[in-house]
Amino acid sequence: MSEEIRVRIAPSPSGNLHIGTARTALFNYLFAKKNNGKYVLRIEDTDLDRSSEAFKQNIFDSLKALGLSWDEGPDIGGPYGPYKQSQRFDIYPKYAQMLIDKGYAYECFCSNEDLEKEHEIAKEKKIPYKYSRKCLNLTKEEKDALKAKGIKPSIRFKVDAKELIFNDMVKGELKFDTNLIGDFAIMKSNGTPTYNFAVVIDDMLMKISHVIRGEDHISNTPKQILIYEALGAKVPQFGHLGMILAPDRSKLSKRHGATAVSDFIKQGYLTDALLNFVALLGWAPSDGNEIKNVDEIAADFRINEISSSNSIFEYEKLNWMNGQYIKKMDISKLTDLVLPFLKNYNTSIYSRKQLEHIIEVTREPVTLLSDFENDTYYFFNEPDYTEVDEIIKGDVAKIVLPKFLEQVQNYDFDNEEDIHDKLGELRSYFKENHSFKPKETMWAIRSALTGRTRGADMVATIQILGKDEANKRLKTAINYAQ
Repeated sequence: MSEEIRVRIAPSPSGNLHIGTARTALFNYLFAKKNNGKYVLRIEDTDLDRSSEAFKQNIFDSLKALGLSWDEGPDIGGPYGPYKQSQRFDIYPKYAQMLIDKGYAYECFCSNEDLEKEHEIAKEKKIPYKYSRKCLNLTKEEKDALKAKGIKPSIRFKVDAKELIFNDMVKGELKFDTNLIGDFAIMKSNGTPTYNFAVVIDDMLMKISHVIRGEDHISNTPKQILIYEALGAKVPQFGHLGMILAPDRSKLSKRHGATAVSDFIKQGYLTDALLNFVALLGWAPSDGNEIKNVDEIAADFRINEISSSNSIFEYEKLNWMNGQYIKKMDISKLTDLVLPFLKNYNTSIYSRKQLEHIIEVTREPVTLLSDFENDTYYFFNEPDYTEVDEIIKGDVAKIVLPKFLEQVQNYDFDNEEDIHDKLGELRSYFKENHSFKPKETMWAIRSALTGRTRGADMVATIQILGKDEANKRLKTAINYAQ
């Protein structure tokens, strides 16, 4: 029977879920889904000073919002828990001692000051720093004497010089000279594990078969492989994803725009669009069609075809893609998502059917859900004629608006076709009798009803506003022009 595919995402709750971590989570999720495997969430909260419950909850909420639900994790449990690293501290010392007993690790009594001096010497000699191994051959008596003074040792892994080669699922064959690594700490003197040690023990005990993560972890990989080998454990397959860079090719940061998933959602990005866009950062669909849901992406996903290069986070493309999703979304579902962005308006003045109609006729140019607040403004507020002052007070409007006000009294506001036909008649009338261009006539009407020169379809706007509101606004505009 073939080995079960098991992957994990292991964020640290020291900040809101970053879009880069979300991309890593997505590729792990897609790989598991494509191979009928398990997708595990583990929280690496050993940095107690920086970790918080709020950040942990943000990770949960953001992953769930993206639809990246996990098979095992801190909140739902599983056969290899606990899934919070801070709850696993009693596990690591046993394996550290095992490495000491096998001769792969040793106690180190060097203080931070001792190590700092070694760093300075290496810096002066202009050579890469490597631990001096001054504690490697301490006798039992020497160790006991140091412990009697109250000095608590850290534990270092002994690195033998060799060429380490592994095949990366994304980057291909990678080679490392372990002689450049030096003996590294696996347990701190306070009894807590270092990252490289804890992650190996956790992945080993959770039977993680494939580790897919950012390329910033490549330097950790040889150390981790050495620990696996020393423990006699099976080494998982590694795949390192290129970094996500800003449009200016610098590290993506808040100065470029949103970087946390929750910030994107607050700004009005649809999670399906965000997920779709993130999937294209380093990967391309086989049929060239970029708009795909997560199931379609998973069916087409091939990890060996992920680009090993860095990806550029193009906010403009994300905006375009988000707009595409908004245009195609079921109007009832879209209305539910838009309403929280209209909290400053009294939406109760319209029925649910009318609200859906408003969203339907204003969504064409929209790229973010937050855009609806501005684009629907005139349906909930009296027009501000400041921006259309010249039109309202112009010769065309002074002739068109009184005539239009007269005609509106005969509109069937339950019949868009009737409104459409009568508007057509009005345009023709002014063209024949006053030589007004149709767009001039419509600019005057739109400006009077909305305070703008562009917006939703005029027929729909008139119908949604209704006869009483249309009358009131036309009279206000006519008075404003005088």
